[in-house]
Amino acid sequence: MQSMGLNEIRSKFLNFFESKGHLVQPSYSLVPQNDKSLLLINAGMAPLKNYFTGAEVPPSKRMSTCQKCIRTGDIENVGVTARHATLFEMLGNFSFGDYFKHETLKWGWEFVTEHLNIPQDKIWVSVYLEDDEAYEIWEKEIGIPKERIVRLGKEDNFWEIGTGACGPCSEIHFDRGPEYGCDNPDCKPGCDCDRYLEFWNHVFSQFNKDEDGNYNPLEHKNIDTGMGLERMACIMQGVDTIFEVDTIKHILNSVEKITNTTYGKDAKNDKSIRIITDHIRSVSFLVSDGVLPSNEGRGYVLRRLLRRAARNGKLLGMKESFLYKLVDEVIKVSGEAYPELVEKRDYVQKVIRIEEEKFNETIDKGIEILASYMEDLRKEEKTVLSGENAFKLYDTYGFPVDLTREILEEEHMTIDEEGFHAEMEKQRQAARDARGNMDSVAWEKDAVSQLDKSICTSFEGYNNLNEEATVKAIVKDNEIVESVEAGDEAIIVLDKTTFYPEGGGQAGDKGTLVNKNEDIVIDVVDTKKGPNNTIKHIVVVRSGKINVGETLFVKVDKERRMACARNHSATHILHKVLKEVLGEHVNQAGSLVTEDRLRFDVTHFEAITKEEIKVIEEKVNDIIFDALDITCENMSITDAKNKGAMALFGEKYGDEVRVVSMGDYSIELCGGTHLTNTSQIGMFKILSEGGVAAGVRRIEAITGKAVYNYLNGKEDVIANVCSSLKTKEDSLTTRVVALLEENKNLAKELHDVKTKMSLQSIESVLDSKVDVNGVNLVTAKFEGMDMNTLKEVADNLRDKLQSGVVVLANVADDKLNLVVTATKDAVDKGIHSGNIVKSIAAIAGGKGGGRPNMAQAGAPDVEKVEEVLNGASEVVKSQIK
Repeated sequence: MQSMGLNEIRSKFLNFFESKGHLVQPSYSLVPQNDKSLLLINAGMAPLKNYFTGAEVPPSKRMSTCQKCIRTGDIENVGVTARHATLFEMLGNFSFGDYFKHETLKWGWEFVTEHLNIPQDKIWVSVYLEDDEAYEIWEKEIGIPKERIVRLGKEDNFWEIGTGACGPCSEIHFDRGPEYGCDNPDCKPGCDCDRYLEFWNHVFSQFNKDEDGNYNPLEHKNIDTGMGLERMACIMQGVDTIFEVDTIKHILNSVEKITNTTYGKDAKNDKSIRIITDHIRSVSFLVSDGVLPSNEGRGYVLRRLLRRAARNGKLLGMKESFLYKLVDEVIKVSGEAYPELVEKRDYVQKVIRIEEEKFNETIDKGIEILASYMEDLRKEEKTVLSGENAFKLYDTYGFPVDLTREILEEEHMTIDEEGFHAEMEKQRQAARDARGNMDSVAWEKDAVSQLDKSICTSFEGYNNLNEEATVKAIVKDNEIVESVEAGDEAIIVLDKTTFYPEGGGQAGDKGTLVNKNEDIVIDVVDTKKGPNNTIKHIVVVRSGKINVGETLFVKVDKERRMACARNHSATHILHKVLKEVLGEHVNQAGSLVTEDRLRFDVTHFEAITKEEIKVIEEKVNDIIFDALDITCENMSITDAKNKGAMALFGEKYGDEVRVVSMGDYSIELCGGTHLTNTSQIGMFKILSEGGVAAGVRRIEAITGKAVYNYLNGKEDVIANVCSSLKTKEDSLTTRVVALLEENKNLAKELHDVKTKMSLQSIESVLDSKVDVNGVNLVTAKFEGMDMNTLKEVADNLRDKLQSGVVVLANVADDKLNLVVTATKDAVDKGIHSGNIVKSIAAIAGGKGGGRPNMAQAGAPDVEKVEEVLNGASEVVKSQIK
């Protein structure tokens, strides 16, 4: 058997199935599109789920992909063993109601024996124990000897997730030889030993499992196969682990070089090298698909992988950030198959570098907190860190538990492992409860999906707002009905419509549906995309009764549509301007376009400055004033790319796309509604800029009449201020500056007067001193004094007192402020001002602290001021040595 590289295997597979009439599609994004049941794509068929359920029509009945996948269930085991990985590639061929068992099994045999040249006597197969059809295909049509065909039970050879499409499957295995086997003479696929390696699973989706557990035959049977590319490469290259496969070994060798280590010499180092090798592949792919580090969802998966890799870099002696430098090595071996890695190279490196730098700060903070925990344990003469504190370090501060464990061991301490895992399980259970049974949700259908597949909606609304259409279906309370009447809320599906369905960040249209006589009036309150190319009109029937089959006149709210179009066209200009001003790393990370405003999220790693905002606004308005023609054309994806069209980050497009051009300035792929000239936007104004996630900034802006209303509002505010200050608009700034200076001078005069008055009363305050076990104590209460003055008075009293403690309280603005100060000889006797103020502030519900010679505090309960001052004597007494 000839050795074959991973990239060559992928190419051969896809070319083979293309020759069998399959549409070969590039890998879909790791971020699921329109599928809330998955955090990340974890199987080759996952992005095609809607084709299997019939919710969407596939571009071809035969498809083939090499799908990048992430599985996170065993992150803790990645690196510990040489078998686990988070990122893998899944080769697959799929049939949507076209071919079935005969074709897929024969092609499977043909590919592995004639194109990969795997010896036939090394191949075993397994089938579901009740699947006689698959068994006979393998034995009688393909010719595999009976002794190499194994029947296995449901656990091994039947695929199902909750309810919905399911069926038996047949797996192809490779016999690695007796040296990998066990002592069982009957050893064969299904045995727990390592001899028989399953590498290609063919799933026959032929049943629909209902809520009662019945398996009902599907009218259109499907094929879903999956071959793990890395596993196949292990077989073809005669190696035992994925870390020895050519492409992954290249990255591993780069990790050795950058960390100055050698793989295979030290088990502890080997583990760290494997972790870094696997995780840098995963994070590079995740970031290239638009995932950013965060504390939840897929962003948390990315952050966890990044931090785990960075932590193991530190174990190998790396003091500076280094992971981002390995991105180029991932690109070298995977960039040709996944061009997004190449296109987003600088962006991927920047995200990884910034997150790694943040984690370096986290580690320092974690060590500081852990040190305080250990100090507390020593005081209590304990050696076991509580599971709660260990988990807090891990969960709140991102501090790896293995690092906590290692540092504790150096100090002859341990973790309460049981308590830690209990806290971890609490979090996992909370996540499971929040997530619910999402696997089954993925297969659920709304009533519209139950409609005949011939029912679809043609969108006619790009150039026309009114249309005559026929009611094809009505849904009320998620049930298909024949009619609805006044007062009903429903969903109406038409054969054609001018209502734009919500999508691409643009809100769905609103308007009315009426019949010829206008005795039927229906308010369309929202419009959304439905399954099988339908458009759902969310309606409230205002008057009349409407039946399926009736003709209605479709009338979109023109003013609202134009307002949405202004904001949508403005986002295209804004996107291009942001790249020019901030850099090419900027990409759209989300948008919202309504009639009121636009919201635009972009990938950027620092706040956009006021100066940059000003430049951005000016550039966008310049394009608006240039009055560029806006054109929308349908063309092939290849022609669109050649034209320079900008695709949205992480989106997948079909063979034909709609290209929106604003002169030669902005060219983007977009299915939304737009103006015909940039001048129709009127004007553009940014209202706010801020962060919404790590590495994502949000801009909110308005256009058109909204800017006019905004400016009118500002004028009203200025007019009111001018009236209040009795000045003209052109003198407003000068007047405000003068008032502020006057206020500053008056405040200083008032401070000086209060200080002078307070200092004059020092002698009478000193007369109230008391002796507490040989230490002088002075307490006093003031009102309306600022904190600086209070501290100044305290310093003067201490200096006049020469020896002792001063405790002052001040009531101002319904708040109690406290200052405690002590002379050096009092401190030598055991006095600690910080501890005094902490104790007495607590009497009034406050907090505070400070140094032995000076401290301050605040408290909310001003009614307890006398109790606070009286309490000082007991605290001082307790401190004197």
